[in-house]
Amino acid sequence: MANLLAIDTSSAWCSVALSLGDQIELRQELASAGASQLLLPWIETLLSNANIGLKDVDAIAVGIGPGAFTGVRLGVAAVQGLAISHNLPVISVTSLDAIAAQVVASNTFKDINPEEFVIAIDARMEEVYWGRYKNQLGQLPKRIGDICLTKPEDIELEGIGYLAGSAINAYGDRFPKFNGVLDSEIAISSLGILACAEQLLAQGMQQDVRQLEPLYVRNKVALTTAEREEAFK
Repeated sequence: MANLLAIDTSSAWCSVALSLGDQIELRQELASAGASQLLLPWIETLLSNANIGLKDVDAIAVGIGPGAFTGVRLGVAAVQGLAISHNLPVISVTSLDAIAAQVVASNTFKDINPEEFVIAIDARMEEVYWGRYKNQLGQLPKRIGDICLTKPEDIELEGIGYLAGSAINAYGDRFPKFNGVLDSEIAISSLGILACAEQLLAQGMQQDVRQLEPLYVRNKVALTTAEREEAFK
């Protein structure tokens, strides 16, 4: 099996995982703005503890968003620097795909085993990033279509049996009627990045670092004064 380094700083969590065959080492902490101080030292520590160097890693996987703009840029920039310096391929994983991979591994999800489910995370500015997924037994879930950015009221939940993500706590009272199971506690982790990356690497989907780009979905980071006033009318 491949040696993979997985990184995600797209949320308030700083998360780094190193996979060496069937052994996985994880460092994860609620860091918010402090992720830039933790990321590279954590990577160095994980590699040192495993008695390997970055040159021994087959690829670096990174969460490319959507998420916090600063965090997404931090993770992508760090991986660009590491990959270029050691001539390593990279694997880009979207935040929602990583969370979906974590969801299907949970016992609660397995007990329900829904045909389709939705991941929805808080996008701030009274909006939600969300994606719809098809459950595939024994495989990672398949996203149906693109990641969407909408008002909470516009999430499409018809035929959905399971809804997970940070948007539940932020905007759950504004969602369309939903009778399925809610999972508001799950958050993105480098373990989800790693799960997706292992499949993508097996499929030959690694890429040259020069092709690595963040996925913002939204191009605007803040509401204008007029928009804020309108939102609270």
